[in-house]
Amino acid sequence: MATKLHDYDVSEHLRTPEEMAAYLEASIAESDGDPGFVAKALGDIARAKGMAALARETGLGRESLYKALSAEGNPQLGTVLKVAKALGLEFGVKPAA
Repeated sequence: MATKLHDYDVSEHLRTPEEMAAYLEASIAESDGDPGFVAKALGDIARAKGMAALARETGLGRESLYKALSAEGNPQLGTVLKVAKALGLEFGVKPAA
């Protein structure tokens, strides 16, 4: 019997704001300063919430959100803040360890 493999999509497993915040926080910690890594994590969360609804709420185009929130993306800070707010997330700052 052959083993059947399926692609894993983290957005299917991000259900609560707490899970989304923990995923983004872990992604930022693991990013090693790579903005594309963080943008993709934010995109995963956006897909979990629904990209079309997010586009309406932020006033940004759905296609531009997909592009900005991809591994190749490097969204402007304003875009990140709009998306985070629409997702019910907020950023904090703490001293580096």
